[in-house]
Amino acid sequence: MPDFAQLRTTMVDTQVRPSDVTKFPIIEAMLTTPRENFVPASKRDGAYVGEHVDLGGGRVVLDPRVLAKMLDALNIQNDELVLDLGCGLGYSSAVMARMAQAVVAVEEDEDMAKEAASALSDNGSDNVIVETGPISAGAPQHGPYDVIILQGGVEELPGGILAQLKEKGRICAIFLDGALGIVRIGYKLEGEVTWRMVFNATAPVLSGFEKHAEFAL
Repeated sequence: MPDFAQLRTTMVDTQVRPSDVTKFPIIEAMLTTPRENFVPASKRDGAYVGEHVDLGGGRVVLDPRVLAKMLDALNIQNDELVLDLGCGLGYSSAVMARMAQAVVAVEEDEDMAKEAASALSDNGSDNVIVETGPISAGAPQHGPYDVIILQGGVEELPGGILAQLKEKGRICAIFLDGALGIVRIGYKLEGEVTWRMVFNATAPVLSGFEKHAEFAL
């Protein structure tokens, strides 16, 4: 059995800190959240490798560096409500639960959602609600949100997601253009979201966030 606590420390020291992520709440959350409990049982031994962990069905647990840098850009505060879209088995939600006031996690795969709810409960993440439903619909019933984060790639962002973001709220996603991927953070001011590039990364496209073909006559 691997020493997961040591692997967690090594992950933070060799993957997270060298990526210029130094905010204490992120470091503390990643040091104390057992990533191995939020991946398929067959992948536990590789939970701390510096790459995405495949969950099947085109879904992944994001590479620790990518998630940490997204969280660094978002700068989540302890009085904020977070919407975690495509939470998979719940790792990202468990990390953010240690930083935010509450997290609403959306997962459309029913089996993943059940596993996420169970793993989060076992982890003591009592400030996370797991909602089962289309990721692209979000969870407007609990919003609006201070922060929205997407745990996968985006080709097109449904307008209904931005409508769930509070004024002065932030949203972070991996935007894909073919093989290229750019993480962008958006800020909502006077009802409009303005985006800026943060860093390069890629991930499988989330269901409902694919680019729709344009038909021309």
